[in-house]
Amino acid sequence: MWVTSCTEGDLSMPLRSAPTARQLRLAAELRKLRERAGLSATEAARLLGIKQTQISNMEAGRFGVSPERIRMLACHYDCSDTALVEALIGMTGERKRGWWEEYREILPSALLDLAELEHHARRLRGSICSHIPGLLQTPEHAREVFRQGVSELSPPDVEHRVSFRIKRQAILYQDTPVPYQAIVHEAALHMRVGGRSIARKQLQHLLDMSEHEHITVQAIPFEVGAFPGSGQSIYYAHGPVPQLDTVHLDQSHGLMFLDAEAQLQKYRTLFGRLKAVMLTPAKARDLIHGIAQNL
Repeated sequence: MWVTSCTEGDLSMPLRSAPTARQLRLAAELRKLRERAGLSATEAARLLGIKQTQISNMEAGRFGVSPERIRMLACHYDCSDTALVEALIGMTGERKRGWWEEYREILPSALLDLAELEHHARRLRGSICSHIPGLLQTPEHAREVFRQGVSELSPPDVEHRVSFRIKRQAILYQDTPVPYQAIVHEAALHMRVGGRSIARKQLQHLLDMSEHEHITVQAIPFEVGAFPGSGQSIYYAHGPVPQLDTVHLDQSHGLMFLDAEAQLQKYRTLFGRLKAVMLTPAKARDLIHGIAQNL
């Protein structure tokens, strides 16, 4: 049983002008706790002995929230889910800037949010139809992908995006790497992005990465035909508890993050259905090797 004293936390932190997706997610989870307790923002403020605007600022991500504040809120909201509360506490109090912050004025903020999401994920899995997954791309392959994007990028912008993508891949090489499952359609394996030489090098890199214990590469062959989720690329980031999972969709008009429980359940189900059409890792390796040999 999780127990804490209901003391008031510190609300003296400065207001944020542009909260990150992770900060907004924490704020949204605090709002969910209050709503599950059946309290309005005004009622919660009265119960906590603070101003209603302070509740609003916390739930909009404009205030940083201390671990003590999370425990106090959970106590007043009658939340006894220890794992969730501790996971929320784990999202607070971070003062160290992530490596992605050096790109703050260079790249769209959604890309920085993606890097932050990956950095904190406990496990990642993605289903990609027309591209090799970004975490498994070579620099040469990534460069050609960015050159052919919907919006034409200048050479410097292309290089910024390539370097950012390669730095994201560090989560696969760290001392405790993030487990990663990549599901790739055969169409992506046949695309000669950048020409034969670059495509062959990319497929070999995919084979090399698939040998790591924490990386699982599977493929969906042409012969399957239509399959669940075939119209989109789906990226699923597992949080410390299921309630904090996130789905990331990469659309031509931009990136989208989904975290409503109904949405999460939809994509959990979809990945479950994909198991019936995926090749095993061994057969996927054979497919990739065969395509590389014929280039």
